[in-house]
Amino acid sequence: MGLLDKLRGGRPGVTRGAGGGDEAHLREWTAARAGVEAFVEPRTTVTETTMLLVDKDGEWTRRRIAGPDAARKLAKSLKIPVYDVQILGYPQRMRDHDARQRILRDRERRRDLGA
Repeated sequence: MGLLDKLRGGRPGVTRGAGGGDEAHLREWTAARAGVEAFVEPRTTVTETTMLLVDKDGEWTRRRIAGPDAARKLAKSLKIPVYDVQILGYPQRMRDHDARQRILRDRERRRDLGA
């Protein structure tokens, strides 16, 4: 049994679908932040369809969702815009946020090594 099989619960070729905890996380995350937009990511060989949420500062989270229609329905209920990432791409503020976080982690690591 390979690593991916172990992550899939021992069932080769079976990906983990969205669960109630995934939707609850997306709802809670959106409620706690401002300027949230949703980006629907297509199903891959490893994961089902995912929904990426990005706030106004570029902070983001990603969870599995039952499919593109479920993502649009959830976004509508959350009153946030939803985009297809294959058409629009990822927002620049998300990449900027990740770059800032990398810089902060590197500074922290250097500070810890120098102490």
